[in-house]
Amino acid sequence: MSNDYAFKNTIPVAPLKLCALESCRSFAEKVNRHIVTFRKNDTEELLSRQASIEYRGYDCNSYLLNASCPRFGTGEGKGIIHESVRGTDLFIMVDVVNYSLTYTVCGHQNFMSPDDHYQDLKRIIGASIANAHRVNVVMPFLYEGRQHKRSKRESLDCACALEELSNMGVANIITFDAHDPRVQNAIPLHGFDNFMPPYQFIKAVFQKDHDLTIDKDHLMVISPDEGAMGRAVYFANNLGVNMGMFYKRRDYSTVINGRNPIVAHEFLGADVAGKTVIIIDDMISSGESMLDTAKELKDRHADKVIICCTFGLFTDGFDKFDEFHSRGYFDYVVTTNLNYRPDELLAREWYLEADMSKFTAAIINTINHDRSLNTIIDPTEKIQKLIAKYNRTREEQFRQFELNFK
Repeated sequence: MSNDYAFKNTIPVAPLKLCALESCRSFAEKVNRHIVTFRKNDTEELLSRQASIEYRGYDCNSYLLNASCPRFGTGEGKGIIHESVRGTDLFIMVDVVNYSLTYTVCGHQNFMSPDDHYQDLKRIIGASIANAHRVNVVMPFLYEGRQHKRSKRESLDCACALEELSNMGVANIITFDAHDPRVQNAIPLHGFDNFMPPYQFIKAVFQKDHDLTIDKDHLMVISPDEGAMGRAVYFANNLGVNMGMFYKRRDYSTVINGRNPIVAHEFLGADVAGKTVIIIDDMISSGESMLDTAKELKDRHADKVIICCTFGLFTDGFDKFDEFHSRGYFDYVVTTNLNYRPDELLAREWYLEADMSKFTAAIINTINHDRSLNTIIDPTEKIQKLIAKYNRTREEQFRQFELNFK
């Protein structure tokens, strides 16, 4: 196991507990298994220092907390903690975009919306905040993250939610690839950590593709719009390749479904002909804009198109992606497992998962030890090692091929 996740000089600030809401259960179980593994490797060292393992709850087979959010027949709910959390460092995990869960309202079935998940989160906080040593929220997809700024007379839902959680006593809010991380300015005196998945994306792509040439002549990173520029710049700089960007030209004289329609996607950047291009963004919602970008790149004779997005929401289903893949407009899509993904997505041949469970476990483990997150926030060194290892493997394979050919 990597020493990055081991803490042999300190013990946790309080016994760790993971409270996984039903929306995040399967992902939290993976995170829990990683933390158990991390800590088993540290136990002997802690014992040699005569640390109070029993008191700190360090050596456990599971850190998952037994909790639930049942509902009355009217649809009203409540949060219940089924075991003691007194003195614990509690991490509540929730996936606000898990649309697979249902509840009954007066005999009618309702699917849970982000608002429902957010209310359940507050119920669990309300049930635990008085006795827990510290309460932290792990919310991979930031609730109302796209409603982060005000245009005209609009609500500021994300800022209001962050303020509400902070006022309830939440110490740290942990999220991933926030649509605009500047929303943390709403709670400047509270903990807010926003983590990015570039290392996991690169690792997943390298495991899938064994014949990528990582240089400016063969590879390029693309931002589908100006909002994703920062992600694309970091990605391109680590790979040592060029970056290109699309911007959306809209018809501001017309409003369709509440927004101005896109007239064209204009491209800024070097020639993509014959290159593998990686499109990087924070989410696939309906996917319309992402698919248009992929088609534009293929029309410009890109050799291979890879789509990397942190959150695969696919709000309009998968048919359009199936169609565009069959036409060769993109090769495959990589998203993380931070949000709910139905079985029909997992079965698609064009879909690839970047596993974030070990990364999330490292974050939780680090915060529980009250240690610096610098090495986790900035994965540049790990990415460079990964690229060097990939290039060495390719060189060895090429030399072996030459020997066999002779």
